[in-house]
Amino acid sequence: EVQLVESGGGLVQAGGSLRLSCAASGFTFDDYTIGWFRQAPGKEREGVSCIISSSSDGRTYYADSVKGRFTVSSDNAKNTVYLEMNMLKPEDTAAYYCALVLVFDPIPRGWSPFYWGQGTQVTVSS
Repeated sequence: EVQLVESGGGLVQAGGSLRLSCAASGFTFDDYTIGWFRQAPGKEREGVSCIISSSSDGRTYYADSVKGRFTVSSDNAKNTVYLEMNMLKPEDTAAYYCALVLVFDPIPRGWSPFYWGQGTQVTVSS
């Protein structure tokens, strides 16, 4: 059974940092791209970042809104993808989800998620 389990969310002040984790199981980790998405109340879901988990690839993509602040990485030995979030802003407040993704384009509208984790809440106070 495919499972994606997010953790690491919480409440942080603006300018602070959080690291989210996405622990994957039930599939061959190296064969898939894993992405991070977020959804704030009343807003559409948006792509944040994704990483091609293959140890021979490792390409990463970011939404413009998080470039320079967020870093995605993977630990293939642990089947885990991380999202390091720095310089957090109140507008980063959202539920964050990891997902298995098909990437058709480097920009978020070209990422097609097809399997989701349960999400973790990130709240950034001003």
